[in-house]
Amino acid sequence: MGWTLTTSPDDFRAAAGEFLAADPVANTVLLTILDRLTRDGLHAYGAQPPRFGWWQGPDGEVAGTCVRTPPWGQRLGPMPVAAAEELARTLAAGDAADHPDTVAGDHDTALAFAAEWHRATGVDWHLERSERLYRLGELTPPTVPPAGRFRLAGPADRETVARWLVDFCVEAEILPPADPAADAEQRIAAEVLLLWETEDGRAVSLAGASPAVAGMSRIGPVYTPPADRGHGYASALTAAATRHAQSRGAAEVLLYTDLANPVSNAIYPRLGYRPVTDAAEVAFK
Repeated sequence: MGWTLTTSPDDFRAAAGEFLAADPVANTVLLTILDRLTRDGLHAYGAQPPRFGWWQGPDGEVAGTCVRTPPWGQRLGPMPVAAAEELARTLAAGDAADHPDTVAGDHDTALAFAAEWHRATGVDWHLERSERLYRLGELTPPTVPPAGRFRLAGPADRETVARWLVDFCVEAEILPPADPAADAEQRIAAEVLLLWETEDGRAVSLAGASPAVAGMSRIGPVYTPPADRGHGYASALTAAATRHAQSRGAAEVLLYTDLANPVSNAIYPRLGYRPVTDAAEVAFK
């Protein structure tokens, strides 16, 4: 049957919603993207409209999905390798202005897309980032948390949150929000950001927990300014964000780590997170 591509979130939801909800862990990224577009509007990620797609196998059943929210690159959900290769050919044959600069998804499918993209377009690619998806087993908060407390970020924190969201993106080498203040405002209104503050009321760390969708929430971003690192703020706040997600209906709590970051890959297993699968982001040049 092949790929169907659309700019209509309603058509995408009608065709692929059941497939996405059937495995919220594997489909965490697409589910949270779709939820945010529904909550904050189709331009939540940028001025250009998002593009959605679903792949049907020979039996007519949906067995793969994708989404792109420009200026972000192509995001792949779980799918057969053959579907990733077919998507690369389909997109390569389309308008060059719509060609993605990056593709991300499960390791094997992202690399299969990249290899087929090179065959179809001649464009070279390189592995930009390797990540690991973790899911919570049993939460194990720090036995000796740092002094202070966590709280929800509020309207008065907008400037700090906006700055830290940009700083997080710069450090992680990913695109920052087009309008950091508006992005911060939307996240604060949705009550998805927590701050750790010291006993004297100074905010020192930020952690997010996406709204529960199909019983799943994903932690991120997690950011502590360099001057305040090494005190356990991020660990304690991640544990608090995990509980916050559970209190809002999440049966599954997930997070991604950059495999090049030894600190985060040590912290999260100590909190009770267990590896699920590896992911990759590929850049085209």
